[in-house]
Amino acid sequence: MTEPGLTGSDPAEPDTLRLFFALWPDDATRDALDRAGKWLHQHWGGRRMRADTLHITLAFLGSTPAEQLDVLAACADTVRIDAFELVLDQAGYWRHNRIGWLGAGRTPPQHFELVGALSTALRGAGFAVDARPHVPHVTLLRNSAGGAPPACEPVHWPIRDFVLVASRREADGMHYDAIRRWPLA
Repeated sequence: MTEPGLTGSDPAEPDTLRLFFALWPDDATRDALDRAGKWLHQHWGGRRMRADTLHITLAFLGSTPAEQLDVLAACADTVRIDAFELVLDQAGYWRHNRIGWLGAGRTPPQHFELVGALSTALRGAGFAVDARPHVPHVTLLRNSAGGAPPACEPVHWPIRDFVLVASRREADGMHYDAIRRWPLA
């Protein structure tokens, strides 16, 4: 189920992993999101996110025992949602944490069905899931000055699967490793 080195059997392997489920862009979508980040940076400044970190979080789990990976996989295995397209066409800014983001003006119902099905399965298995309403967005800037949301070039993202991701902090920032991928119908 997992990549080598994530099971906890070797003393050098972590006992806990910082995990989240996410939508992970294909190369073309990642390039379009990176261009949107460059464009938004010209308007609002701040620190741009690296292209290899761009994603939409579906469910954040945080520090999780590595021995729980099979349980998480079983939760994700229950999700049965049709593939869909997400159009990210609205720039936004959260003043409280100085984040510039790109989101959807209209979110397809399948996106909320995916978040709901995954959250229900995770809660049923005893995992804590954020109860706040889900706002699908890709963080493009941190420590941004923000401003009036400029009109943007829409990013069309074909959603064909979702992933379980492990994050780790390194000297140059956060790094993400997709542990496993689940296709949508």
